[in-house]
Amino acid sequence: MWRFGLRGRMAASYVLVTATAVLLVEAVIVALVLIPQSKASDLASVLQEQAGGDTKVLSLEAARLSAADPGLPAGELLELAVEESGGRTIVGGGRPPEPGYAMLELVIGTGGEIVASSALGIYQPGGTLDVPLPGHEGGGASTTRVGPSTWHFSPVLMRSANGFDTLGYVYVQAPDDAAPRGLQSGEALALIVPGALVLALVVPVGLVFGLLSTRRLTSRVRRLAGVTTAVAAGDFRPRVTVSGADEVSTLERSFNVMTDKLGAAVESARLTARTEARQAERGRIARELHDSISQDLFSLSLLAAGMRRAAPQQLRGQADAMERTAARAMREMQALLLELRPVALEDAGLLPALEGLCRAYETRLGVKVEAVLAEVALAPAAEHAVLRLVQEALGNAIKHANPATIEVRLSARGDVTTVAVSDDGAGFDPDDVTARHGMGLTLMRERVTELGGRLDVRSGAGGTTVTATFSAPAPGQSTGTAGPA
Repeated sequence: MWRFGLRGRMAASYVLVTATAVLLVEAVIVALVLIPQSKASDLASVLQEQAGGDTKVLSLEAARLSAADPGLPAGELLELAVEESGGRTIVGGGRPPEPGYAMLELVIGTGGEIVASSALGIYQPGGTLDVPLPGHEGGGASTTRVGPSTWHFSPVLMRSANGFDTLGYVYVQAPDDAAPRGLQSGEALALIVPGALVLALVVPVGLVFGLLSTRRLTSRVRRLAGVTTAVAAGDFRPRVTVSGADEVSTLERSFNVMTDKLGAAVESARLTARTEARQAERGRIARELHDSISQDLFSLSLLAAGMRRAAPQQLRGQADAMERTAARAMREMQALLLELRPVALEDAGLLPALEGLCRAYETRLGVKVEAVLAEVALAPAAEHAVLRLVQEALGNAIKHANPATIEVRLSARGDVTTVAVSDDGAGFDPDDVTARHGMGLTLMRERVTELGGRLDVRSGAGGTTVTATFSAPAPGQSTGTAGPA
C-alpha cells in the first residue's frame, strides 16, 4: 500500500523534522532558564566574587595615587580611590550588581566608618556599619537594617615597606531572599507542558501536510512507473506527460526520449529481421529453381539438340524451335536466379555491390555489362533501393530484350542522385508493360517514389533506358519506411 511507500516515508520525514524542531526549541528555552539558575545558586559565593573584584580595582587605584603623592593619609587615599574607580565598581555607581540580586556595597574605613555607599537611603557616608569588622577577609549572615542578610568583607590592601597595609574594606550585602529561586516543579511543568501540547499538535498537522504536499509528486512517480511497466512488456506507444520544471520532469522527458529511441531500435531490428527472412527465402527459392527447374531445362535442351540431329528433315524445324525455346528459358532462369541472388550491401558498400552484380551478369550470362559508377552519399534505405532497382532493371533486360551490351550509370549533382540502366536490345512499348514485363517496372517505380524521386522509362528500336532521379538525403537521415525487398 502507498502508506508504506514513498508518500508514507516522505510524510514521516515531515513529522520527524517538525517534531525535532519543536524539541530543539523546548530544549533551548529550558536551558536558558536552568543555566542562569545553576550559576546563581550560591549567594555567598556571588557576594565573595563581587567584593573581591571591586577590592582589586580599589587597591590598584590606591597604589597609583600613593605613587603620585606618597604623603596622602590612608583615609583620604581610600576616598580618592573610590572617586577614581568611578564606573568600575558598584559603590562608584558605574557598574550594576550581579543580575538577579538585590545587593548593596559599602567601602568601610579601618575604624568602621562608612566611606562610600551604593545605597544612600540605608547607609550614609560618615555613618557606622551595624556589622562588626572582621579584621580580615570573611563573610557571614546576620540581621541588619534590611533584615536577615548575607554579607562579605574583602580588605583593600596596599603594598608598603612592611608588606601590605589595610586601607579599608569593601562590604557587600544582600537579603537572604535575594538569590533567585531554583526552578520549582510547577515552573518546570509550565515549561514542558506547552511544548508537549505543541508537539502533540504538530504530529498530525505534519502528517497531513506531508501527505498533501507529496500527493502530486507520488502520483507523477506512479504514472512513470505504470508507463515503465508497459514499456517493459514491449508496448512502446505510451508516453509520460511532462509537467513542471523539476528533477522529476527531467526524468519524465528523458524517459520519453529513451522510449522513442528504444522503439525505433526495436522497429529497426524487426525490419532487419524481416529483410533477412526475405533474403533467406529468396536464397531458398533460388536454390530450388537451380536444383530442379534449371536441371530440367538443361536436360530438355540436350534432348532437343539430339532430336534435331536425329530427326527427319521435316521435323528438324520443330526440334530446332524446341532447342531455342529451352535455351531461352535457361537464359531467363539464370537471369531470375541472379535477380534472386542476395547482395552483401552492408559489408561491401554500394559501389562494390553494384560492380559485383554487373560482373555476375556478365560472367554467367555472357552479356557485356559496363559500369560507370561515381561515389554518392546515400542513406542506407536509399542504397538498398538503388541496388534493387539496378538488379531489377538488369533482370528485365536479360529476360525480355536479349541485349548484347548493358550500361549502368550512377552519378550525383548536388543532392540529386541519378541511376540509369541502358541496353541495346529489343525495345518495347512503355505504355504496354503488363504483357511482357509483369510487375518489374511497377515495383521499381514504387521504390523510387517512396524515396521522393521519379522513374523514367524510354524504349525504342535502339534499346531501353530506365532512369531514376531523386534527392538523396544525407546518410543517417530518414528516407521513409522502405526497406530492401
